[in-house]
Amino acid sequence: MIASSEENRKKKTSTTDSTQRSRTNRIRRGMMAGPIASTSQESNKKRQNQRLEVSQKKEENRHAGDGLLVADVHQKSSESGLTEITSVDCVGVQQELCIAQERVQRENSFEKVRQETLKTTKVKSLPRPNVADLDVSEMVLDDIDDDDDLRELSKVSFQRTVAEHSCAGRPMDQHTAMELKAVLLGSSLHCFSVEWRNQGFTFLETHDLRYGIVQKKGGPCGVLASIQAFVLKKLLFENFESSDTGLQRLRPSNTTRRMCLVLAAAEILWRAGEGKQATIAINSGQNQFTPTGHYKSRGVLEKITCFTVDNIKDLRLLLERHIDQFETGVLGCILFTISAVLSRSIDKVRDDMDVPTTTLIGAHGYCTQELVNLLLCGRAVSNVFDNDTELDSGNSNMTLLKGVKGHCDVGLLSLFEHYNICKVGAYLKTPCYPIWVVCSESHFSVLFGLQRELLTNQDKGLEFDLYYYDGLANQQEEIRLTVSVGKSTLSCQLVDTDLIPPLEHCIRTRWKDAFVNWNDTEPIL
Repeated sequence: MIASSEENRKKKTSTTDSTQRSRTNRIRRGMMAGPIASTSQESNKKRQNQRLEVSQKKEENRHAGDGLLVADVHQKSSESGLTEITSVDCVGVQQELCIAQERVQRENSFEKVRQETLKTTKVKSLPRPNVADLDVSEMVLDDIDDDDDLRELSKVSFQRTVAEHSCAGRPMDQHTAMELKAVLLGSSLHCFSVEWRNQGFTFLETHDLRYGIVQKKGGPCGVLASIQAFVLKKLLFENFESSDTGLQRLRPSNTTRRMCLVLAAAEILWRAGEGKQATIAINSGQNQFTPTGHYKSRGVLEKITCFTVDNIKDLRLLLERHIDQFETGVLGCILFTISAVLSRSIDKVRDDMDVPTTTLIGAHGYCTQELVNLLLCGRAVSNVFDNDTELDSGNSNMTLLKGVKGHCDVGLLSLFEHYNICKVGAYLKTPCYPIWVVCSESHFSVLFGLQRELLTNQDKGLEFDLYYYDGLANQQEEIRLTVSVGKSTLSCQLVDTDLIPPLEHCIRTRWKDAFVNWNDTEPIL
């Protein structure tokens, strides 16, 4: 009796050891080790329950997956916007050809994603592979709750992709920090103002202005208006995930507007890197070097780590991973500006300028035209006319003035043109999308339309709506302007020119005979 009991105990011990070895082997081969059923009946019962849960959630996950794939269309479509159009005539037939070409590229992107969706569906329906046939090198052990949707799974995949494809972060060194301060501020002894240090890309919560980025203080408006313009481009014309139209797209969800911010930032940085590479500056939270010598420290540049990528997909992934630093972080505006400069490279930024000693941040912390052009066009050129111009400076010396090299997705209107101080070229005045950064009274804001047709329609009787957003004005309501082309001559004779809003002057640099109706909104003087 005792011998029999002892024999049974040994058998149980042997069974337990065998079970533990089996679990260990499963982990080594890439399988998730779950809880072990106490009986074969319980094991079969749990397996049946899991199959029921999988079948019930299959449809939900398919919808979530579709959303992610459509978001990928959104990302792919933005790449087409980086193609530079070299034609000087950017109105009329060529503008229509530009729109048609982009539509074909967008449809091709949709077809590609449709094929990917079909592939994904087929993969889901494949039978479970034999464990012995699995490749250990291609599998990763992850514990995943049943409630995790595909978006959460994509985050796990995304973080792993970044870790695998991006090189280790490069810590900021004092030499680079001094060069950055010189091109941005003029000297390594200068520091970013408090207005810059406290500015990120935070969105408004006002219902009609949920697309708007808030500016806290004066200074970095050029950067904010530029990123705002590209966010609107993504939101209005490239947001294929949404079925909303027109004004409905200006009331985005938190997730949608954050994704548009990621894609807008990626497009700007990728263009600055000439479509070859881009660099992202991230606050590491700890000093990367100890400042010495001719350098004034404020704890900003010293804590930066830089990541450089050579494809736009990894760029978007990195930005999504660190978007909190740009959106809600107090240094977001500085980090993005540094990222743009490093993506272009400090040497190329200086070479872009008419005068290499020009700074990107001018007096009183204002953005210079060079900085705005870097964000809009990818080059820190000093002028807004098309191409380069040689100016005779006397004594047979010619001075080269550098302008915008190609057609832009987002344009610019300037009050300085109204006063005949500068001439905005067609590359900026007639962009691919009806979105303009407005330079008026030492401040940058945004003007945009909802229909691309207004860029090609040259009818004198044309009437359309434009929307105006100023992140610094504590704007609480939508400002809609109705523009009637060819009606301003008579009306302007009846109005004191001192009472004409500067914004109207800017609009008339694009539509010469435009009459602007503020639609019961108080005009901004």
